[in-house]
Amino acid sequence: MKEIFLYAAVCFIVLALTLFYRLIKGPSVVDRAVSADSIDILSDMALILFALYSGRGIYLDIALVTAVLGFIGSVLVARYLEGRL
Repeated sequence: MKEIFLYAAVCFIVLALTLFYRLIKGPSVVDRAVSADSIDILSDMALILFALYSGRGIYLDIALVTAVLGFIGSVLVARYLEGRL
């Protein structure tokens, strides 16, 4: 059963790597911002699943910190795109 967590985490990382193409090649700034947010969410989910697989809570702390930093980054990018920053 624990191997399913590892396989799902690897799938999330593969999906994040495919979004990395959109982050670099995106036709607009909004596409790049959405792909960066999606990469952040997928990497956080991979960290959570790896924490369940390994049984160590430190990965949950890392996922929480990266989720908060990703949210702050999203807010800053949105404010910049609106012209209020």
